[in-house]
Amino acid sequence: MQKPSIPKGTRDFGQVEMARRNYIFDTIRSVFALYGFQQIETPAMENLSTLMGKYGEEGDKLLFRIQNSGEKANLAPEKGLRYDLTVPFARYVVQHREEISFPFKRFQIQPVWRADRPQKGRYREFYQCDVDVIGSDSLIGELELVQIVQEVYRRLGIRVCLHINNRKILAGIAEVIGEPEKIIDITVAIDKLDKIGVEAVNAELLERGLSDKAVQALQPILNLSGTTAEKLTALRDILASSEIGLKGVAELEELFDLVERQKTAEQEAFFIELDLCLARGLNYYTGAIFEVKALDAQIGSITGGGRYDNLTGIFGMPNVSGVGISFGADRIYDVLTELNLFPAELQSTTQVLFATFGQEELYYALGWAKELRAKGVRTEVYPEPTKMKKQMAYADAKQIPFVAIVGGDEMAQNKVMLKNMVSGEQQLVSLEELLCKIQ
Repeated sequence: MQKPSIPKGTRDFGQVEMARRNYIFDTIRSVFALYGFQQIETPAMENLSTLMGKYGEEGDKLLFRIQNSGEKANLAPEKGLRYDLTVPFARYVVQHREEISFPFKRFQIQPVWRADRPQKGRYREFYQCDVDVIGSDSLIGELELVQIVQEVYRRLGIRVCLHINNRKILAGIAEVIGEPEKIIDITVAIDKLDKIGVEAVNAELLERGLSDKAVQALQPILNLSGTTAEKLTALRDILASSEIGLKGVAELEELFDLVERQKTAEQEAFFIELDLCLARGLNYYTGAIFEVKALDAQIGSITGGGRYDNLTGIFGMPNVSGVGISFGADRIYDVLTELNLFPAELQSTTQVLFATFGQEELYYALGWAKELRAKGVRTEVYPEPTKMKKQMAYADAKQIPFVAIVGGDEMAQNKVMLKNMVSGEQQLVSLEELLCKIQ
């Protein structure tokens, strides 16, 4: 007999895990809705032509291609599983541009697939929670994303730091040190500063072909310290000869000013840092770049994103600016688990279980269950009047907080014996009293 299994890099989620995952999704979804973002979904599979060439050579290798069936079974695959939610979003915007209003504010919470080598924390199937506004270059878009990050993590109880940089500043840095064509090499190296230190970064820059003069010119930037305002003032001097660099500084000054003006008392403990070594998505983003890290857990980025100016251009609709971020549900799950931050009530979806001694009692319990469900109480009736020990074990296994026991005496008084499964306390109650106890 074949042993049941699932493909490597995929997972089953049991009832406890699903309750916790839905807690994350529901929290994120409710915050997105507060800011006027509306949900869309795109197919799990896209035409291969939509996906190919959008993620670089390495990304193309990680695409899951779908074997054709039916009449085209012998032809090359024409479809693939989506690699992320961004390219399908670009395709959606262009395909439906006559039906949507701009600026278009959408979110998606769906799985994506990558033919990566499975390892700890890396899966072939995982969820992304994306939120984007496209069709406007206003920095209000960035402001709202900062506020969304603040509110999501406030509700989840996770202390985080939001790191911000700007792609234009990175381009300006490459210009002023005389190596504009080496921008990718520069940013790939300095992105490792907090992991390997200044000396190792300098060594890598030299290995990547930068001159000694350029590396020395970069040092004041690598060693820049102080408050955000002090860093931005220093950058204005350093990037004085770079038009694009100064534009990036101006955008960050405006964004930080907007955030400060809108700050609430609840957001005082929220940390935002200007991080000049942040260089995520260099080839993709054109303005602000965001990355969120948990302060109390050793894990990588749990949210990231940025501004892009030509996302839809690959599908024939150029020069449409947008900004977006993606919450990493799987990493957020790991952080909440490590810090024991999941609410205890998520462990059980059922509030009360009816346990009965006989068939007549079972029918009696069904009537009560109908009344309770009509009032919104999550209710189960054990399906057969078996041994009471077995019914109680079922309640324990599902961590159901209350069991309503029905015997002949309880029926005669039109009541049930309500047992609190935590304290062990038992009390004879009417329907109305049961409602009060549970609610």
